[in-house]
Amino acid sequence: MRNLVRQPQQERSIEKKNRIIEAGYQLFSEVGYYGTNTAEIAKRAGVSTGIVYGYFQDKRDILICVLELYINKVFDPFLRLFDKLTPPIDFEILIPKLIEQAIKTHKNNRKIHEALHSLASSDEAVNAQFIALEDNITLKISDKLSKLEVNIDNPLEKIHFAMDIIQSFSHEYVFDKHDYIDYFVMKEMVVKILKDLFN
Repeated sequence: MRNLVRQPQQERSIEKKNRIIEAGYQLFSEVGYYGTNTAEIAKRAGVSTGIVYGYFQDKRDILICVLELYINKVFDPFLRLFDKLTPPIDFEILIPKLIEQAIKTHKNNRKIHEALHSLASSDEAVNAQFIALEDNITLKISDKLSKLEVNIDNPLEKIHFAMDIIQSFSHEYVFDKHDYIDYFVMKEMVVKILKDLFN
């Protein structure tokens, strides 16, 4: 499906459009996608419903922009961790930082994460954005590691696998919280697996 979001040129119009997207982000976080309507998004953004429809065809168009905003909020902190590094890379220090960042990101974006991921199985565009996010993270981290003089066999496979493990542990830690699991022990296991993978 073609995205019909209008791209404003004037600063005031860009600011209004961004307010609408941010309002959508907040409301989808609070009451979910299906619990939100366009009139509520307009009210939260401080604009008329007509203004919303001047930029977006429908609520789903807002959703796609909200997803882009979410991806940036999730992705950027990970890249910043790599930006601060200099060779040689100590994975014993880096891996726990990546895990902590993943936990923090999931905690800070818990409700919007649940709302967006619940749509991934039923909305092709949402699912495609999440797959593109995985691709971006894998490729950019691979590029950053290469520039940091980290030479490993099968880097793309290892990075993608590491992301899956970190993501799975973060979900477990933030969303599931089984009483019988010692999460400190589990985190140490994750760190060991990933250190062995990259060393």
